[in-house]
Amino acid sequence: MDYKKYAIADIHLHLDGSLSAKAIINVAKEEGIKLPSYCPQKLNKYLRVPKNCKSLNEYLERFALPNLVLQTKNGLRKCSLDLLERLAKQGLKYCEIRMAPQLSTAQGLSQKEVVETLIQTFNEQKFIRANLILCLMRGKDTHEANIETIEVAKEFYGKGVVAIDLAGAEALFENQLFEKEFKLAQKYKLPFTIHAGEAGDSKSVQSAVEMGASRIGHGIHSVDDKNVLELLKKRGICLEICPKSNLDTKTINSYSELPLKKLKEAGVKVSINTDDMTVSNTELWKEYRTLTKLGFKENELQEFALNTIDAAFISDAEKVMLKKFIL
Repeated sequence: MDYKKYAIADIHLHLDGSLSAKAIINVAKEEGIKLPSYCPQKLNKYLRVPKNCKSLNEYLERFALPNLVLQTKNGLRKCSLDLLERLAKQGLKYCEIRMAPQLSTAQGLSQKEVVETLIQTFNEQKFIRANLILCLMRGKDTHEANIETIEVAKEFYGKGVVAIDLAGAEALFENQLFEKEFKLAQKYKLPFTIHAGEAGDSKSVQSAVEMGASRIGHGIHSVDDKNVLELLKKRGICLEICPKSNLDTKTINSYSELPLKKLKEAGVKVSINTDDMTVSNTELWKEYRTLTKLGFKENELQEFALNTIDAAFISDAEKVMLKKFIL
């Protein structure tokens, strides 16, 4: 089976979690950044999740190193360009890359400058159609920076930014702590997705939907509550499922626990994505290959691929064009 036929669009893909060791090393050498190794194979040991990873919080520790090279316009440009080129070589035609601009301001860049740099890079390259999702961050002292992110998203919405997101340690900082941010997003009519039902339970998914999310990042634990499943079905909300990542973070303990069949039976739309290509050592076509090992047939892979396109934050005309690669 040609898995790459369905690996056309990825709508849940983190920039910092998907940087190649080669790109990180190149930028680090240029900017005098100290790394634990300058050998790609050895550096990957620091970038990829360990096999004995116990939780999402431990998984998130792998993001500190790649963020070191995302603090300058040069680093942002070269790392994102490298990622887009790799995605295109894998056969993807469209991607929504998400990142938290507040995490790239340690060396003096403003959030606006971070976003401007990425949009300019996206517009200048010819590898793949790409848009930005700007992440708000969970935490005790992130509210001011989150509000700034929303203001930047408002300024660039429709000009390269297509939505916002809430990322970070879900189990430690529940969705409701960020209601102020999402009320502002709704005021500005900014669409948003929220990481929910990954480290959190089904109530996390319910609260994300009630706060106005039009998509849900992961949402695995939706299956624990039939009322939440009905809510997702009723509102036509698509879950951004990332199989390998869900296994790595111990959201599921084995692929057999991946609740795709239950979600399908409940009428919930599911998209297939990578989350963090480097941290989870995966590519989108590999995610589809995993599904075939779980018994999913080619028509079901096609359904997931079409769901992914339908859930993308792009125009209907663009969706029609992307579907031609699959149908």
